[in-house]
Amino acid sequence: MTFDELRQKYPEFEFRDIDLTVIETEDDPVLAIDYFFRLGEEVFRPHWEIPCKTPYAKQNGLHLRYPDGIHCDPGFWRLVFSLGMAELISYWKLACPPKVRLCEDLIDKEQEDWWKRLYFGGLGEFFYRNGIETDIDSFMQFTYAPEHDTFRTNPEKPAQRTKLSGLLIPVGGGKDSIVTLNLLKNRLGEAYAYQINHRDSSEKAAILAGIPKERILEPKRTLDPNMLRLNKEGYLNGHTPFSAIVAFSAVLTAYLNGLKTVVLSNESSASESTVSEAEVNHQYSKSYQFERDFYEYEQKYLRCGVQYFSLLRPLTEFQIARYFALLPTAYHEIFRSCNAGAKQDKWCGHCAKCLFVAVILSPFLPYAEIVRLLGSDLFNLPEMRPILQELCGALPNKPFECVGSRHEVNIALCLAVKRNRNALPLLLREYQESPLYAQYAGEAEAFGGEWDDRHNLPPALAELVRRECVDAFQS
Repeated sequence: MTFDELRQKYPEFEFRDIDLTVIETEDDPVLAIDYFFRLGEEVFRPHWEIPCKTPYAKQNGLHLRYPDGIHCDPGFWRLVFSLGMAELISYWKLACPPKVRLCEDLIDKEQEDWWKRLYFGGLGEFFYRNGIETDIDSFMQFTYAPEHDTFRTNPEKPAQRTKLSGLLIPVGGGKDSIVTLNLLKNRLGEAYAYQINHRDSSEKAAILAGIPKERILEPKRTLDPNMLRLNKEGYLNGHTPFSAIVAFSAVLTAYLNGLKTVVLSNESSASESTVSEAEVNHQYSKSYQFERDFYEYEQKYLRCGVQYFSLLRPLTEFQIARYFALLPTAYHEIFRSCNAGAKQDKWCGHCAKCLFVAVILSPFLPYAEIVRLLGSDLFNLPEMRPILQELCGALPNKPFECVGSRHEVNIALCLAVKRNRNALPLLLREYQESPLYAQYAGEAEAFGGEWDDRHNLPPALAELVRRECVDAFQS
């Protein structure tokens, strides 16, 4: 079915309800959240389980059962509802109904516009790859069901909380979050690591950096199988802004555990459009625009007191790879960035993400070492040629993956050619003969001193990042 046919068949998507339960365990309580969505006759119940490892959590409403008519901490309710708003887009996109009916009227017109901007920007790739032509005004409208007065609270009332302290660091297992962990090595005594669902590489990275297993918070997120079934039946499918889910769930987890700051590892390169002639960014919810919007949303509407920023925002992928290459080799052995091999916690060795990692590390590590780490001689695989052309801009669109900018890919390739000039692998040899090499080779040696002033870092952390990741390499 087409976009128009599905919208006609399903005129409305409903965010009907939220169920909260506290699961008491022998160790720590767990907050279980079930969101209740409806699309026609189809019902979806995505499920979350968020660990609450500190006594602080019990002091802030988790002993209450829901629904019971008791309204405790308004900041908590706003965060739970907002996570549901971030979650629903994965289910809405099945049929893209023109109306979304919400069970609560916790958002005003300005907030509606905020959520539509997130959805529309975060679904840019989905619209593009499905050939959907729409606009931010008409693709979705919000309506409300006032009869569902399930957990209404005063949105103007600020949270009454004990002072928050400590860090929550999302660790994806790739080089970026490992760099963040190492930059903050002197602050990890009060830090917790965060990952949605378990991943071995994430746990290994956190433990290697000095965060013990008992301070790794691992919420469990379960997709509703009905969504997966409808995907197989031919309903619309595609990329959604997953990093927005990371943002809201991490802030909620920090809030429940008394932690003050969520420190992300998104870089300036994430803000570049994937499509050369349109604003279609695979990494929209990793971009500075989203980070800025999220910061403003927390300040104005959530008011929970949890800070949220990316430590690496002023940096490029090139600078991050340069710093990572100098870390102890134990980190090189365990990092993983390949989505195709994620479930097996390995590199697949033939996807765009694997190739990008090989490219961005090639100025800083011996190519033989990169081959060993990734398990693939990527620069000698002819089938990787079109992907390399996408990465460097010889073809108009970058791969729909979390990869660096076209500019820094070309800089890395020029430096890789110089480093391997005595034994150039196939793709580097071909690149050396291309016009792009002639265009970028002259500036490659001077690259790496960049600093993007568009960030939300506190001054002390901005000074730390600049000193360690920029100034330290300028000599």
